[in-house]
Amino acid sequence: MRTAAGRDRNHPAYWAFIVHRVSGLLLALFLPLHFLVLARALNGEAALDAFLIWTAQPLVKVSEIAIVFLLAAHFAGGLRLLLIEFVVWHRESQRTLLAVAGGAAACCALAFALNLF
Repeated sequence: MRTAAGRDRNHPAYWAFIVHRVSGLLLALFLPLHFLVLARALNGEAALDAFLIWTAQPLVKVSEIAIVFLLAAHFAGGLRLLLIEFVVWHRESQRTLLAVAGGAAACCALAFALNLF
């Protein structure tokens, strides 16, 4: 017999909660690298160009796609939370809203990937 906590952890809203928290954490961990790039840009054109050559590696490109997906997923999760708070909410439509949010995040990442390569 499964407990109530076990049922709650297999609910789509629980997974949306996890994705929203994890994407926020990973985006926060990305910020120091972003600030490093901005600092290199302030140090001069040569320093920035040296860093941009490093970003041409395939692993970095895949990481950029992952960052865009995380950003889109976090944004979609935030919009989902706003809808839950401020719009009349029907419990049955939650799976649809989760699917739309995930699909929108995947479409953003795919559009970025197609533009990147």
